[in-house]
Amino acid sequence: MATLEELGLAGVPRDHPLTYPGAWPARSGLLHGDLMLPLTRLVYDDRVPVLAVGSNACPGQLRHKMAEFGLDSPVPMALSRVTGLDVGVSAHVSRMGYVSASPVKSSYGTRDLFVLWLDRRQLDVIDASEGVPLPDGNFRRAWLPAPDVRVRLADGTVLSGAYAYVNRHGVLRGGTGAPRRHPGQRPLLTELLGSSARLRELFGTTPEEFSERARGDIGLCARGTRLFAEHRWVTDSGLEPYVAP
Repeated sequence: MATLEELGLAGVPRDHPLTYPGAWPARSGLLHGDLMLPLTRLVYDDRVPVLAVGSNACPGQLRHKMAEFGLDSPVPMALSRVTGLDVGVSAHVSRMGYVSASPVKSSYGTRDLFVLWLDRRQLDVIDASEGVPLPDGNFRRAWLPAPDVRVRLADGTVLSGAYAYVNRHGVLRGGTGAPRRHPGQRPLLTELLGSSARLRELFGTTPEEFSERARGDIGLCARGTRLFAEHRWVTDSGLEPYVAP
């Protein structure tokens, strides 16, 4: 048993955008308030499995989101090996002051990602944090079934599927036209700003300026999101068919 502070997991990217996606645990655990406890089992049939590809895998951020809605119930976080999925870059600028991660389909990709086992109230909180209930929210929750996406837990269990939050704007593409991988906030913003004079006009020349200007300015974030599309930097995640209409 250890506190998030002791484990270096207490940081909240919402408060410090350039640290996005935040610190992830090294192993499975049970997040309970300020504590990370051992996880005694990996499958919870009475809960919903949700893959965390960005800051939802950061215990400090997860705790912060739950606390906003008055929840302090435990959240099981099971480290898994995921095949068929990679971590791309959302094609929108978040009002939190960063450009977030979003899942992308990858025929050969294999990543170690956390499965969050959420109860109904916890799922509602994460939905709300991703804008899912809103018609103009940035994310949609999608069910990714096996074998298209294979989620294998440490004990060998392969899930029948899991939910993930797919960005409704699409994802940013790399030089080959395929979705680019999220390299972390500072290198990402440095690359984006270096590629666009118009982006620099809006958000400044450094990651620090970008984050400071974007944070809380919904109008400016919307302009940055439109600029991604105008630059033709945007492509599909490949996961759109899994999103319910």
